[in-house]
Amino acid sequence: MQQALFSSVRDDWETPQFLFDGLNAEFGFDLDVCATADNAKCRRFYTKADDGLAQRWEGVCWMNPPYGREIEKWVRKAFEESQRHAALVVCLLPARTDTRWWHKYVLRATEIRYLRGRLKFAGACNSAPFPSAIVVFRPPRCGSVCLMAPQHAPQFPAPESKKRRR
Repeated sequence: MQQALFSSVRDDWETPQFLFDGLNAEFGFDLDVCATADNAKCRRFYTKADDGLAQRWEGVCWMNPPYGREIEKWVRKAFEESQRHAALVVCLLPARTDTRWWHKYVLRATEIRYLRGRLKFAGACNSAPFPSAIVVFRPPRCGSVCLMAPQHAPQFPAPESKKRRR
């Protein structure tokens, strides 16, 4: 029974448009790193033939990876691209908090936003049998210099002023 709950003939479920639109308004995506020609959410996208795992990710990236056995590779790539190449990567992931990849990579993300209820993917008859989360990997700050294009630079809070103690 457990296998039926977490497996599917498909692993390329399309992101619901309302969810993408809300996140796109916030982040302004440049690149969909896991797409098909039919479900791409950005003008620039990588398909299975392009092998997004072998490509360099730049700018602000959207990732709804295949949810099968390869998911750890995708999450690792999202983390590494944010750290090495200053990509900001926003991921739609199953909230599998009991997995190795979740603890190894997701817990190092800048943000984890748990979605309330179960997400119904575009084209699906029913909601997913698992919870989902939006995971954001932001590039590290390098002093006060941001390594991203200004229009995509994350906003950081101003440092708090130090109060003198008496």
